[in-house]
Amino acid sequence: MDYRKLIELVSVAKREALSNKLIDVILLSKNDEKMPSSLANTILRHWQSDTLMSESALSALLEAAVLLEPDKTASAFMELELTDSAQQIREAVSKT
Repeated sequence: MDYRKLIELVSVAKREALSNKLIDVILLSKNDEKMPSSLANTILRHWQSDTLMSESALSALLEAAVLLEPDKTASAFMELELTDSAQQIREAVSKT
């Protein structure tokens, strides 16, 4: 799945809400062992530099959320009325 392309489809107006939802999915997950340390470090760097709404940060957040909680991630996209993206996430996850 091309996380960056999915993020590019998200309007700038919805990026802050998406960032917050993906952070919640990640922080509330009980599957933290599935996240590679390099991905966690990337997210932390963006958090420290206050760039969590950038495309690269959102791509990393999306990748982590899909790794940890794919269904909750798709639901977060649905809540923001990003149904096409939610469907793409569900299709990609079902192939694995």
